[in-house]
Amino acid sequence: MKLSAIIGLVAAIPSAMAVWPIPATFEQGTSNTQTYWVNIETQGRTSAIVNGAVNRYRDIINKENYLAPVDYNRGILKTSGTLQSLVVSVESTDESLGIDTDESYTLDVPVNGKATLKAKGPYGALRGLETFSQLVTSNGNSKAIANTPIHIQDAPLYTHRGLLFDTARNYYSLASIKRTLDAMSYNKMNVFHWHIVDAQSWPVESRTFPELQKKGAYGTDQMYSYNDVQQIIQYAKERGIRVIPEFDVPGHTYIVGQSHPELMSCVNKQPNWDKYAAEPPSGQLNIAKPETVTFTNKLVDEYTKLFTDEVFHLGGDEVNRNCWSEDPDVIAYLAAHPGEDVESLLASWYAKVHDHLETTGKTAYTWEETLFHSEYVPKNNTILQVWIDQASVQQAVSKGYRIVSSSYDSLYLDCGHGAWLSNWDGNSWCDPFKTWMHVYNYDVAANITDPAQKKLILGTEVAAWSEQIDETVIDPKLWPRAAAMAETAWSGKADASGHVRTTAEVATRLHEQRFRMVGRGINAEPMQPLWCARNPGACNLP
Repeated sequence: MKLSAIIGLVAAIPSAMAVWPIPATFEQGTSNTQTYWVNIETQGRTSAIVNGAVNRYRDIINKENYLAPVDYNRGILKTSGTLQSLVVSVESTDESLGIDTDESYTLDVPVNGKATLKAKGPYGALRGLETFSQLVTSNGNSKAIANTPIHIQDAPLYTHRGLLFDTARNYYSLASIKRTLDAMSYNKMNVFHWHIVDAQSWPVESRTFPELQKKGAYGTDQMYSYNDVQQIIQYAKERGIRVIPEFDVPGHTYIVGQSHPELMSCVNKQPNWDKYAAEPPSGQLNIAKPETVTFTNKLVDEYTKLFTDEVFHLGGDEVNRNCWSEDPDVIAYLAAHPGEDVESLLASWYAKVHDHLETTGKTAYTWEETLFHSEYVPKNNTILQVWIDQASVQQAVSKGYRIVSSSYDSLYLDCGHGAWLSNWDGNSWCDPFKTWMHVYNYDVAANITDPAQKKLILGTEVAAWSEQIDETVIDPKLWPRAAAMAETAWSGKADASGHVRTTAEVATRLHEQRFRMVGRGINAEPMQPLWCARNPGACNLP
């Protein structure tokens, strides 16, 4: 039977229903299947991505001794058959990974014999392997899959299910980035938006301008070499995750001034930095100087070769007009060009950089201000990242732009610790803390009824800005809250019958996912006392 027909049975048979994110179609029976060693084999054409995933999941499943908290006193399941192996087959071995990559799969687990996982391509196989791993539970000295036979047919609703990861405010080791990518793969997330530089530091190697990291990194031990970046890109690809870099221009660029002061405006204005920037230190590329366009385009040439994804993020957010209107070079330029002003200068600057990016064959990804807060009109194939409010989603798709939403009031995971300014004992601009329930309840498509406009929604992306986060606390900051977004982006807010899932209904499955991640080395924070996890619904208000 279809999943929509068995929603009410979740409490009765939680183990078989513990898959996160929930599949589009989930049919199951009443038998249980045992196995002592899960063998995974491939059939027909294969690829390095599939072979690597098969080996990885074989190890995960066989080393895992997982029992859901709700099953703590279940006892040994009586089994009716034995699983011989899981056979994985793909129609295509094309390992290209992009916006339109097919991640669909079909998984069948019989009562007895061989299970089968079929996918159009390697990345569907990856998603199916994750689902299969979540079906396996500890059963005394063996393992079991409950409620067989199982039939799952699954595909994501949205093609972009991302995490913005800021390595500029604070540095993250390769190990912590890889652990984050592992956790993303456990939740079928597929975009690592690497906000790799910002005003505070330039930690990535540049071979075009080596002085950038020499003077802009926090230290020689807090830098990402070309080899490091390539390693992360490959590690992510093996988990079906795209790496989209962001080089934010022309704002958020104070750090460029450490090596190129001649390119800058309003560098580190103190003490009234707030007049010139969203946060300290202030500093923006001087848009009156053609040299800043040349500099930026050379960086684009360099990093579009290093980063392999078809999409490249140019930032464009939170530029401060005071910074330029008080700059002597800008003032002199405008005096010599009476038909221009700061707004026309900015629009021209954006156009020159975006036009150059187009020559590299990349698709521009940019913050919403580029469209809504400037006179520049991005080309229609530009992807807009909206974050200010839900109205931005509607406005952008009504203009024909593809969007990804990182709505700050639902998807910014760094909020909730108050201000990080040393002399301000108050809330931060984006408090309060966004609970997993608040994240889960966000609907990017709310109030959008036009099917053509809905198709322009690529998905959602949680953000982990790092003013108050580093690798010592990143796991509990992200998980399981990012997993809440992962389900709504993969499965949607409603099931096939139109029923909108509630947090009360999904809490048991998210508890299980959280405990599963902890068992896999991800320090996800607890959602409730263990007693509540063991007694679904007992900690709800009537």
